[in-house]
Amino acid sequence: MDWLTGVEHFRSSRQPGVIVTVVSSRGHAPRRAGAKMAISSDAAWGSVGGGNLEATAVKRARELLEDRISEPEMITLQLSDKAPAEHGVQCCGGEVTMLVEPVRLPAAVAIFGVGHVGLELARILARHDVELHLVDSRADMLKPDRLAVLDDANADIRAHHEPIPETALRDLPHATHILIMTHDHAEDAALCDAALRTPSVATIGLIGSQSKWRRFQKQLREVGHSDDAIDRIQTPIGISGIASKEPAAIAVAVAAGLLQTLESAD
Repeated sequence: MDWLTGVEHFRSSRQPGVIVTVVSSRGHAPRRAGAKMAISSDAAWGSVGGGNLEATAVKRARELLEDRISEPEMITLQLSDKAPAEHGVQCCGGEVTMLVEPVRLPAAVAIFGVGHVGLELARILARHDVELHLVDSRADMLKPDRLAVLDDANADIRAHHEPIPETALRDLPHATHILIMTHDHAEDAALCDAALRTPSVATIGLIGSQSKWRRFQKQLREVGHSDDAIDRIQTPIGISGIASKEPAAIAVAVAAGLLQTLESAD
């Protein structure tokens, strides 16, 4: 089942892809219902029958990827020397219908700092189809009994105890959305610096006051970051209009802002 290798590649590389499945075939056809292939922008795994049939499926799959179309569609081809054929004639005499289905990868989100706000935020995001990374320099914050509130999560949750939290950045999936909210402003500053030096990071959010941010901007300039680079860091994070300082309320605002970001990226 080489097509499964392709699906694993989509997930590990955070690269979008398409699965093509033979839904039905009538008469003589190279593959029967259930045959599959996985297609990325530059590779393919498995086969739905070769020739014009397969070349047509690959071309359409890559058009969906290029146009960022997420809705699946059906293609029916006649395997006849009288049928239109862009990629060579197949005269088996049958008919094949294929489902061309874009693969939607769950977004990857990393919360750096699983304190009161971080845990409340994790509880909200855990209800969504995301790959959720929880990173903290304090082992106590990641104890199984503390994270038990996430046991019924829909998300794929991965905990990382990292005494130097920024080292976790190198192990996160491509295009991870970073939320920085540790207990230590020095850790936050180091994470901002490291995140700006990590090209694979999608977005960077920082929790904190304007006075904290002004100090961070000065520090980041001093270590060589341009103003354009520093502007990649969003602070404050979350939707506006929620004045409560309760951890659960802050978490709701941050989660809502992140979901807006994820939807706009689709």
